[in-house]
Amino acid sequence: MTQQNKAAPRARLMLVTPPVDDAAAFSDLLWPASTASDIAAVIARFSPANDAELSNRARTLLPRIQGRDIAFILEGHAGLAVQIGADGAHLSGIQAFRDALPVLKPGRIAGAGGLASRHDAMLAGEAGADYVMFGEPDAAGKRPSSEAVIERVAWWAEIFEIPCVAYAGSLDEISGLARAGADFIALGDAAWCAPGIAKTAIAEALARLSAPERVG
Repeated sequence: MTQQNKAAPRARLMLVTPPVDDAAAFSDLLWPASTASDIAAVIARFSPANDAELSNRARTLLPRIQGRDIAFILEGHAGLAVQIGADGAHLSGIQAFRDALPVLKPGRIAGAGGLASRHDAMLAGEAGADYVMFGEPDAAGKRPSSEAVIERVAWWAEIFEIPCVAYAGSLDEISGLARAGADFIALGDAAWCAPGIAKTAIAEALARLSAPERVG
């Protein structure tokens, strides 16, 4: 069904953390930043560690996020997400997503990212993704151009009902991604790139999301 000439609901904001090593210190940064209204979810990323340490880090962040009525989603680690009571997991790549589905469903969010093609995105949607994400950096930190992400978001929004998350590489990308039809805007490094910037960046992101209209 076409989205032309239809007013879109305002896109909501998701936060993607940097790879967290010291969860207590990052929690002190995230807590004041997350006081902004209308943050839908936080995707928590952790630097490599053993299972016990990953569990400790996740358990440190989880109550502060969920306590603000914000969904707490782990990047990867579907089993840990279930174990600690997270709201779900974000999986990168179609195979990782498929492998995690039996662990997460039906009680948890299963998000699909790292989708290399339109075909992979459609496979994730058909398999039961709760959302698909476009535009996030790969393992080397590279990401598609803003124009390419807008094109992919607009294509998905035109055809599919499953929510679409668009990763914004900067605050300047937010409005265009929202107008293209993203249901959620994910803000990662742009929120955490300098000490003390998170609360200001999140407030600016929310301001840019104020009732944009979808382009036809």
